[in-house]
Amino acid sequence: MSLKLAVFDFDSTLMDGETIDFFAEELGIGEEVARITEEAMSGRLDFFESLQQRVGLLKGLDYSVVEKISQNLPYMKGAKETIAALKSRGIKVVCFSGGFRTATSYAKDILGYDADFSNALHHKDGKLTGLVGGDMMFNFSKGDMLRRLQNILGVSEEETLVCGDGANDLSMFAHAGTRVAFCAREILEKEANIIIKEKDLTQILEKI
Repeated sequence: MSLKLAVFDFDSTLMDGETIDFFAEELGIGEEVARITEEAMSGRLDFFESLQQRVGLLKGLDYSVVEKISQNLPYMKGAKETIAALKSRGIKVVCFSGGFRTATSYAKDILGYDADFSNALHHKDGKLTGLVGGDMMFNFSKGDMLRRLQNILGVSEEETLVCGDGANDLSMFAHAGTRVAFCAREILEKEANIIIKEKDLTQILEKI
């Protein structure tokens, strides 16, 4: 059966790094935030709680800095080429991110995916308030959104590819026939049927 839908995580999958860690470095709290991110991605910390905690630490950061960083992120090797190749086969390509719209919406036209679902950083008077809201706040969010997309598009689990690296991708792995663990944590590799260890997304094309 041919694929009709491909869903990619953003941070450490389509983009080489974690957007929130880049923000944190501006405030000199990069190590602290990166540690919480790692705990969440490895499945040792609830994603919702970790997101609230990390965004709370960003309170006071200029929103203009957030936008500038979001528009200068390093994209993963092969991201653009892989998305273009999938779309040439008639596959819809979507990005699900526990990260932020400032990054995923900006990257959409550069990398070429069809839609993005992520979270919004609340800001007031030009600064982050430490609050966050959006589509991808919980451990179950990606799986929940994937099932809704499959229903809208009339796509089966067998016709769906998902690709990610961390524990918050587990929920979407439960609803896809092709499950790619990309430079992933062990907790995700256990549920994958394609494992890629090298930072080159084009390797997916050789395996599907």
